[in-house]
Amino acid sequence: MKRHKKPEVFLVSLCLILPFLSCGKEQAVEEVLRHVRYVEVYSTGGGRLRTFSGSAKSGVESNLSFKVAGTINLIPVKVGDRVNKGQLIARLDPEDYQLATQQADAALAQAIAQQQKARADYERVRRLYENKNAAKSDLDAARASHESTKASVESAQKKLELARLQFSYTRLKAPSKGAIASVYLEVNENVQQGQTVVMMTAGAQIEVQLAIPEMLISQVKQGSSVTVKFDALPGKTFQATVREVGVAATEFATTYPVTARLIDADSSVRSGMAAEVSFEFGSGAENDRITVPSFAVAEDRDGRFVYVVEPVSGDTAKVSRIGVKIGDLTSAGIEILSGLSDGDLVVTAGVSKIEDGQLVKL
Repeated sequence: MKRHKKPEVFLVSLCLILPFLSCGKEQAVEEVLRHVRYVEVYSTGGGRLRTFSGSAKSGVESNLSFKVAGTINLIPVKVGDRVNKGQLIARLDPEDYQLATQQADAALAQAIAQQQKARADYERVRRLYENKNAAKSDLDAARASHESTKASVESAQKKLELARLQFSYTRLKAPSKGAIASVYLEVNENVQQGQTVVMMTAGAQIEVQLAIPEMLISQVKQGSSVTVKFDALPGKTFQATVREVGVAATEFATTYPVTARLIDADSSVRSGMAAEVSFEFGSGAENDRITVPSFAVAEDRDGRFVYVVEPVSGDTAKVSRIGVKIGDLTSAGIEILSGLSDGDLVVTAGVSKIEDGQLVKL
């Protein structure tokens, strides 16, 4: 009688197959990039020229909108058009507001008629009362009716004024002389109260908006003179004055908004042009020095160092360890005497969690 060997064969086959199955289940684990924060550093001593990027904008930019809702039936202007104060910019279909005005006018006429009747009734009852042919209650009722119709007339007059005012709001006019920068809607579109129809620029003086790093913002003063160049106007240099210096950081938390206004008007400069603004920092009496937050400097047996990030793509960057020589500890941070250069991006958060050559998220 022969013994069955199928179970043994099955077990051997299973043992041979399992390693391959387990290998097939292994998947490459995607590396999770650590997030870090950084700050751009500049030397703050001595007289140096610093240049920052910005963009031009008109001294006055107005988003024009209707005070009432409706359907646009006319936009006689287009982008680039010059407009004068009071010129028609857009118009709503006025039919509904015209009917409302006519209805308010008719209501006023009716209220005036009722008032005249109540006045005549009151005068009649008053004479009867004086001749003792009417009761005091009749006189009081006639007087009350007369006063009520008088109030109704005043209310109807106010409603008519409001209806006429809303009718006038169907015409959007330029508040001042300027130019049309953008047109956001088209004819036959429904528009809500306060919805922007066009953006208009006004004022001959052009301003430039830019962002200054926190390490240098204390040296930017209102009224300071700066020079401005535009990429679209090669060879031209414009003088400007710092008009506004922000007191709160921008959404990036490392820069502060600054506005500079061109001294001389130039029709070739247009809103939205990319600009480069140059500042002269320092008096030249001090030596150049770079200051970084104290927690950005680390130390091990090889000495003190910082991590500098070099953007790779998007918000991904590579960190590099840079040895530094430090100076005094000031209220602004630690002075770096050597190792760093203007414009270096120094890691300020996550220093203890990264290493040289590592890829990180900014």
